[in-house]
Amino acid sequence: MKVIISGYGKMGHIIETVLERRGIELACATEDVCGVSRELAAECVCIDFTTPDAFRANFRTMAGMYKAVVVGTTGWYDIKDEVFGAFAEAGTPLVWASNFSIGVNAFFAAVQRVCEVLKGQGYTPKVEEIHHIHKLDAPSGTAKSVGRIITDTLGIEPQIESQRIGEVPGTHTAEFLSSVDRLSFTHEAFSREGFAEGAVAAALLTEGLTGVHEFKDLIL
Repeated sequence: MKVIISGYGKMGHIIETVLERRGIELACATEDVCGVSRELAAECVCIDFTTPDAFRANFRTMAGMYKAVVVGTTGWYDIKDEVFGAFAEAGTPLVWASNFSIGVNAFFAAVQRVCEVLKGQGYTPKVEEIHHIHKLDAPSGTAKSVGRIITDTLGIEPQIESQRIGEVPGTHTAEFLSSVDRLSFTHEAFSREGFAEGAVAAALLTEGLTGVHEFKDLIL
């Protein structure tokens, strides 16, 4: 498998390190994912960690050029139908996630199971998230995903609170409060490496894959 990294910022550099450690070929890392030759793109999985605006501008070209695409960029979910339709029309596999950390996806599963148990038992949910000051979207895509899980499973839409502090990689908490007790579940990232490891794992899963998939549905 060959990989092209779209977006060569902090995450791009960490993904490069993970690829090197795993012995996976990096064809190139670029801020101009649409400027790659079509011949090279057709051989490569594109891993995209850019900005919401960049992904919105590039997704149609990416769908038409690359062997497969893994998207860790968030902040575009209001155009999901348009994005998914473009990849389906092009026949290009897409794996997306609000968070590629394996631990966060286990956190999603735990929150869903808790909601199944607590449904109808008088619990009020809340979601809190903390990220570094450079993060562009708030609430985070991960917090929104937790919120959707709670809304869909518990039947109550939670309040979501966001903070931007220093260089915090990402901390998410789902809390459930009743008149008799409180349950709290937290995932705390120590670095961005977990996101990169998951994104590379997703790229490996695209071999032989068809269609559009959320990462958690492939691993849980």
